[in-house]
Amino acid sequence: MVELPIHLLLIEDNPLHSRLVLQLLKADTQLQCEVEAVECLADGLDILERGDVDLVLLDLVLPDSQELETLLRVRMAAPQVPVVILTSLDDVKLAARAVESGAYDYLVKSSLKSTALSRSIRYTLSRARARGGEWDSPMFRLAQQQFLKAAQYMDLDDNIRQRLLFPQRTQMVSFPFFRDDRSQVETVFGYRVQHVLSMGPTKGGIRYHQDVDLGEVAALAMWMTWKCALMKLPFGGAKGGVRVDPTSLSKRELQRLTRRYTAEIIDIIGPDKDIPAPDMGTDEQVMAWLMDTYSQQVGHAVPAVVTGKPVVLGGSLGRKEATGRGLVYLIEASAAHLGFELGKATAVVQGFGNVGSYTARFLAEAGAKIIGVSDVSTGLYCPEGLSVADLLAYVAEHRVLAGYPGAEPISNQALLELDCDVLALAALQNQVTVENAGRINCRLLAEGANGPTMLEADEILFERGIFVLPDILGNAGGVTVSYFEWVQGMQNLTWTLEEINGRLQTILLDAFQRTLRLAQERKLDMRTAALIEGVKRVTDAKLLRGVFP
Repeated sequence: MVELPIHLLLIEDNPLHSRLVLQLLKADTQLQCEVEAVECLADGLDILERGDVDLVLLDLVLPDSQELETLLRVRMAAPQVPVVILTSLDDVKLAARAVESGAYDYLVKSSLKSTALSRSIRYTLSRARARGGEWDSPMFRLAQQQFLKAAQYMDLDDNIRQRLLFPQRTQMVSFPFFRDDRSQVETVFGYRVQHVLSMGPTKGGIRYHQDVDLGEVAALAMWMTWKCALMKLPFGGAKGGVRVDPTSLSKRELQRLTRRYTAEIIDIIGPDKDIPAPDMGTDEQVMAWLMDTYSQQVGHAVPAVVTGKPVVLGGSLGRKEATGRGLVYLIEASAAHLGFELGKATAVVQGFGNVGSYTARFLAEAGAKIIGVSDVSTGLYCPEGLSVADLLAYVAEHRVLAGYPGAEPISNQALLELDCDVLALAALQNQVTVENAGRINCRLLAEGANGPTMLEADEILFERGIFVLPDILGNAGGVTVSYFEWVQGMQNLTWTLEEINGRLQTILLDAFQRTLRLAQERKLDMRTAALIEGVKRVTDAKLLRGVFP
């Protein structure tokens, strides 16, 4: 869905400089900002009291406040909001003192350019997040809450509970890469988190997104641990990410970024240590660059260092569509359990990226009528049914669904509340909340995304009798076929697509039946049952290995 814009507060009493800043911000199409401009500090402080400002652009010399006192009053009013100083050429020393006193950056107004302004804003927000509560992420809190709920039901030993609440190993890096014109060097933050090392090498994707932070990556690594354990794969959970908007990068810039990120984390990855894979914002080409960079460093080709790479470099058949295909295998099993035919069902798919598009395609092949889809640009609704082939062709030409003819545009909120048999969530986290859970109108909610349903919403859905196929089960097809790719690479084997799909279906349905059986025996929701299955396997392994020394 559409990302919220950055809310900037501009406090500048010179109208010429205010107009310049507004024009420069408008010229940068990659930086989405909402700007409130005021001419005196008192008005700015009133706005800061609302608590929704992301960053302040501040002139230190104002009609009602002068020099460092201006910065002090802003910081007292909103200590967590980062400040960038706008200064005249003759006040640079004052601006430097302001940075020493807590401002994040300063910009000289007489030489201000769009690139410098937008880069300062992006860097400041990234640094503010890095300085602040990197762990304090809604996604990480959700992952911990889910784990603690399962731990309570299974009466988990307190020593194990405390040990599994946080990742075992975390690497956070900042690194530069050149833009294409070679006049700009961007600095970004990157992460690699390994949640549990007791189960074998760790496994998990790498995502490139402008909102990636340590808490999000840690949550994804934790979920990957439970997912691998639930599938009985010999991996612990890991995840990586770089805080960058990949859509703003050229292919050459993306390659330089990937190779530098690989060099930064190279000591903790490897086919026997930690095996990355694609995730949001990355693909098989990114994995090819990562594999090549690693191989150059060790002096020979190491295909098994990553999964999700092109088949010609040792990738596996069926990997690209594995998450969507696996989700539909599980939707079919869930439909059979609930007593309805998927071939006569209606379905809504939120998200039309890799997972969502393949989910829609395989649902349509199973006979389901796709009445709603969405991507970052729009939602579409057609009660008579949408042609998935036409949607795929349209997106191949236009990149997004916006403007697709023959369907009614619909908001994300309305899409989630459509009357349907199957609602597949394949977009972002936190989509079903306590506010809208009472209005979800499906029989089966299938999670292809990570963390799309909040904990409180889970309870509402369970009470309403909506069957939830949880993410650690629903989207496990990707890591399962990644496991197949790793095995083929380590043993120099090649499996046919039929073998891969057959093995995938067997593993997923076994996990589904074990989870369903536990949920029915204990009268639990499917998420808690799946977590108990995964956590128990990790707990058994940890107790058997013991504590060193």
